[in-house]
Amino acid sequence: MTPDLWSYPSSVYDTSRNLDVVGYDVQATDGKIGSVDEATYDASQSYIVVDTGPWIFGKKVMLPASVVTQIDPEERKVFVSRTKQEIKNAPEFDEAAFKESDYRDRLGEYYGRFPYTGSL
Repeated sequence: MTPDLWSYPSSVYDTSRNLDVVGYDVQATDGKIGSVDEATYDASQSYIVVDTGPWIFGKKVMLPASVVTQIDPEERKVFVSRTKQEIKNAPEFDEAAFKESDYRDRLGEYYGRFPYTGSL
């Protein structure tokens, strides 16, 4: 089954709960990549924007919600199913256009090439 890239897996985020992950650390499969700068929780339109700090010279990256594999409110961490290199190779974050469909389509095309590892 093909996942909706822009929705959190049901095992990760319960839409009946009000959870804000802004400020949480983000862990790729091979280490920390930064912290959540912005997050959305809208059905089929959810994503997180990660401020990478010094890791990619202060740039931001946008990740579709489907790559989130776990949210740990106690540790204030968000875990994602991608490596640092996969995230670094994603289309560059565009502050002016990241909410537009063309940018989201490019990002979805990039992340859609990877095997789906989340739970439905």
